[in-house]
Amino acid sequence: MFSHPTQPVRYGFGTTEIGLVLVAVGSAGVASILIGDDRARLRRDLHSAIPNATLIEDQAAIAGALAQVERLIADPRCHADLRLNIGGSDAERAVWSALRAIPVGETRSYGQIARTLSVPMTAQEVGAACAANVIALAIPCHRVVKADGGISGYRWGVARKRRLLQIEAAA
Repeated sequence: MFSHPTQPVRYGFGTTEIGLVLVAVGSAGVASILIGDDRARLRRDLHSAIPNATLIEDQAAIAGALAQVERLIADPRCHADLRLNIGGSDAERAVWSALRAIPVGETRSYGQIARTLSVPMTAQEVGAACAANVIALAIPCHRVVKADGGISGYRWGVARKRRLLQIEAAA
């Protein structure tokens, strides 16, 4: 959950090879990066992610952050200097921190992530934390796979997860 819900959050859209991207930025940094195919649905998802924020569509205000996100999709090895406003529970933040440590082009299983955490968690709880992530790409939940290496659920669709992994493998 966004840590400053009463602050205004500015957001805008970009079009990438994996679909529409909505980037939302508040005073404490990037609050959300959402991926989809429909602007109206992405707006609803943003409202659900940060329900108490004043949401303002402002393409100019988020242009710099959006450009970095678009570069991150096109070249996952580029360094994105995004200041993130990471909310969530202690357990979610522990998972998200572990995800950010996975190198580009590599994956980890839900169980592997669970075993690395200082907070005791099951593979299913790691999966739930991944599903709660509203900062796609910068918190790379797409790098988490099933124990057998298979691709499973992804908040923004398994096909997008597969494509992101392909992009990273080729980088």
